Amino acid sequence: MFDPANPIPEWTVSTMQRVAAEPTLAGAAIRYANLGIPVFPCVPGGKQPLTPNGFLDATSSASVVHQWWQRTPDANIGLPTGARSGILVVDIDVHAGGSGFAPFERARSEGLALHWGWMVRTPSGGVHAYYPSVPDQEQRSWQVPSAHVDFRGDGGYVIAPPSRIEVGGAIRTYDVIAVTTQPAKPVDGVRLRQFLEPPRPKPLGPPSGLPPTRCRPEALARVVALTPEGGRNRALFWATCRMAEDGQSHANAVSYLVPAAQYAGLPDREIESTIDSAFRIASRLRPGSRLGPTQRNEAIQL
Repeated sequence: MFDPANPIPEWTVSTMQRVAAEPTLAGAAIRYANLGIPVFPCVPGGKQPLTPNGFLDATSSASVVHQWWQRTPDANIGLPTGARSGILVVDIDVHAGGSGFAPFERARSEGLALHWGWMVRTPSGGVHAYYPSVPDQEQRSWQVPSAHVDFRGDGGYVIAPPSRIEVGGAIRTYDVIAVTTQPAKPVDGVRLRQFLEPPRPKPLGPPSGLPPTRCRPEALARVVALTPEGGRNRALFWATCRMAEDGQSHANAVSYLVPAAQYAGLPDREIESTIDSAFRIASRLRPGSRLGPTQRNEAIQL
């Protein structure tokens, strides 16, 4: 739920440290709320929202937050990014397919993403770099799978300290590992993405022979977000195909569909591989071919 009476919270150098030091997740969630920071509960040990509308239900109402965590004391803490919370997050991933640390450092050497406020180690061994947002300036979430770097802005969320995730059979915590000694400054998400994933030449884009579908990305994202378990991957593949047919870029598909798929509960690696697979198939289509939704998928109402 949105709190129109509450202004964008003011983050201080000690904000994250104070909250992360709380001994319980319930206490940390209420501390966030008391600081004016909207939060929402996610499944214990995981990232999937427990509220009907996910990060859209985030609130800084201490009484509501208390009720949520009274029901599920071990719920992880979801933090909406962008204008709602006043923070942006660059997510440097580390997994079997590669690491985002080298691309992130190259970006920093070019003067991008320099002035973070906090660094949080994630359970997978990666890092969340937190930056202040710019009031009245939208910066949408995106992913650059080839660089193993994600951006969480408007339309996204992160799991905040001191939440816990199970990795390889062990429970690991989101830990604050560094705090700035200099004023934190906003990150330019557009320039960062352009550096990490330069625009492709037109010949390498989606084939021009694909029939236009006049798709609505926000409607496709809604279908993905609301598809129940058992059909989530198929819905994501279908929605990606629709955007590819429409001539949408890979980056644009990622910015709309990744947050929706995360809300539906799909793992990040499955989301990445499904979107990439749909675009690979699109690139092999000949003019006049139709990217193959089944009759059942075509019946989805947008």
